[in-house]
Amino acid sequence: MPPLIEIANLDFSYARSQPALEGINLDIDRGSTLGLIGPNGGGKTTLIRLLLGLLEPTAGSITIEGLSPARAIRRGDLIGYLPQGSRTQANFPINVRQAVQLGLAGKTGMLRGYARDDLDFVEELMCRVGLADLARQPVGSLSGGQLQRAYIARALAPRPHLLLLDEPTTGIDQAGQQSFIDFLQGLKNDLGLTIVFVSHDLRAVSAISDRIACLNVHLHYHDVPDHLPAPLVYKMFACDLEAMGIKGGHVCTHGAAEVRTAAG
Repeated sequence: MPPLIEIANLDFSYARSQPALEGINLDIDRGSTLGLIGPNGGGKTTLIRLLLGLLEPTAGSITIEGLSPARAIRRGDLIGYLPQGSRTQANFPINVRQAVQLGLAGKTGMLRGYARDDLDFVEELMCRVGLADLARQPVGSLSGGQLQRAYIARALAPRPHLLLLDEPTTGIDQAGQQSFIDFLQGLKNDLGLTIVFVSHDLRAVSAISDRIACLNVHLHYHDVPDHLPAPLVYKMFACDLEAMGIKGGHVCTHGAAEVRTAAG
């Protein structure tokens, strides 16, 4: 079976600037979780925007289920996306159920009614993410953790094959991160998802990922988390694996806070 995502000889440059990505070749297998790491400005967010069809490659290609990202997005049921730092105003006039149902708009169209089986799946999702009892609550009244679960349910409402997560553990303490990772792993197994998990936090990425891709304009590394070379991490983050709670290098705490919290 071919990979879900195939990236071949990909280059991208913003106008009149140095390349943001150069010579990227990367396949992402169906049902896998890829952790995408790299320093601030290394191209992670650019790659996510290319996968979402928001940017066009300068050279090379990306296909998702054999389609260009733009066509995959138009399908409405291939890609789910949780953006970094999602927020809702406290007075936003919809309830939790309606917020999750908004995830169906790309699949059915804004002016069409939702199919019964899609609405039933939304109810199932709210049970899975622990929000069924809050379905009638204003979405702006949710706590940060509850709101994040609502946004994940919204991203999953059209039953996508691919879920893109951009810094989903930012602002969550370590205990909460483990709970979130267990929750996400359960969803992946139950729904047969392929996940791309973008983060500066090596601990969170290593806990959930089958493969890790280290990106800094070029793709420097793509392998299982246990093989991630400590010298590469030190070079790219000014911090080694043990400083992030991962076996592999000598202790060096310089820059650790930046690795965990800097925006991508």
